[in-house]
Amino acid sequence: MGIFFWFALMLVFLIFEACTLGLTTIWFAGGAMVTAILSLWIDTLWVQLLVFALVSGLCLYLLRPLLADRLNSKFPKTNADSLIGKVGKTVTKIDNLNGTGEVVIKGQPWTALSVSDKQVIETDTLVTIKEIRGNKLIVEEVKED
Repeated sequence: MGIFFWFALMLVFLIFEACTLGLTTIWFAGGAMVTAILSLWIDTLWVQLLVFALVSGLCLYLLRPLLADRLNSKFPKTNADSLIGKVGKTVTKIDNLNGTGEVVIKGQPWTALSVSDKQVIETDTLVTIKEIRGNKLIVEEVKED
C-alpha cells in the first residue's frame, strides 16, 4: 500500500472525526499519517498494517484520556449536577430502610436518601447533597461545629 492510500485513509478518518467530534477516529488518522510517512521506506504490507495498528492503539490508549478530560471540563454542569455540594432542608424524614425522604433545595422538592442506610435524618434538618443517583439526591446531615 502506498503513501496515497494512507493519506486518503487519514483524510477519511479526519472527516469522520469532524462530523462526530467524539475523539474516536482521530487516533486512527494519526496512525494512518505515521504509516503514510513510513511507507516511503517500508513496502511490506503486514509491517505497514502493524505500524498503523500500534500507533493508533497507543494514541487511543495514552492520549484520549488526557484530551477527553480537557474537552469535557469545558461543558457546564447540568442543573442536577450543579446541586452537588449545595445545602438543602429535609421536609420529610429520610429513612432509607422505609424508603422515605424528601429535601427542598432552591425551592424544588427532591426525593432523597441518606449516604448511610443506618442514618435517619429528621424533618427540618439541613443536609448537604453528596451525589445524585437517578432522580434521588444522596445527602448527609450538616454537622454543626
